[in-house]
Amino acid sequence: MTTPTMAVEVLRAPRARRATTTFLVSVGVLVAMTLAAALAPLIAPYDPDAVDLSAFYAPPSPAHWLGTDGLGRDILSRMVYGARTALLGPLLVVVSSTVLGILLGLLAGWRGGWLDAVLGRIFDVIFAFPSLLIAIMAVALFGKGLVAPVIAMSIAYAPFVARLTRSLVAAERSRPYVAAYRVQGFGGPWIAFRRVLPNVTPIVGAQSTLNFGYVLAELAALSFLGLGVQAPTADWGAMINEAQAGLIGGHFLPALVPAVAVVIVVVAVNVIGEELSDRIGGGIPA
Repeated sequence: MTTPTMAVEVLRAPRARRATTTFLVSVGVLVAMTLAAALAPLIAPYDPDAVDLSAFYAPPSPAHWLGTDGLGRDILSRMVYGARTALLGPLLVVVSSTVLGILLGLLAGWRGGWLDAVLGRIFDVIFAFPSLLIAIMAVALFGKGLVAPVIAMSIAYAPFVARLTRSLVAAERSRPYVAAYRVQGFGGPWIAFRRVLPNVTPIVGAQSTLNFGYVLAELAALSFLGLGVQAPTADWGAMINEAQAGLIGGHFLPALVPAVAVVIVVVAVNVIGEELSDRIGGGIPA
């Protein structure tokens, strides 16, 4: 008597990928910057706004590890305090744009029809304007500082998140588990928020991480133009702007240090975002 053969489908979970050295270094850089911003009063050796005209443009020394700027202010202290505004602004933009984009994308992808078309046209209009231009317009209307650019960039970056969320939700809507919940009598809003949204949020969150670096560079550019964080508050973009006068005299360090810090953080965030996107995207079945 022969035993019937049963076909069994075996789903193999993707192997856990080891974190690369570049990823670990990037995480270490971002953690170090975050801790420096949070513990600025304890770490900074001097008051970031303390002026010492007798020590202007002092070279690096045991007293001033990164030297001083044109007003004799300690560059290391201003870098540590400047990390607060440099990191807080992009964080607020990324969180706000991600929440708004996920809600709009979920609404468009789940409902579809005319609502999807209308939201799609609105996204196209916002896409037509660069986020930095929208931020400059907000500053012109509401004044200089950090609040207006953060709100404007949150609106400008929301369509990027919404487009991704909309495509993911539209794909999830046709999956068997959604039909199964409908058969059991669950309503559309419950399925969308309790089942579909948790499935797409990790992917959207990983992609939104990449926006952090772009926003950081754009907010630093606004401060460099004198439209963002205002003096005497320490900010990396504002520090580059203030150091322009010293470049003629060959004093490059006051401008070079914050510029390098911006580049390092942007690269670190991009590496982390790419790694997270690859890991989460690689584990999702087609």
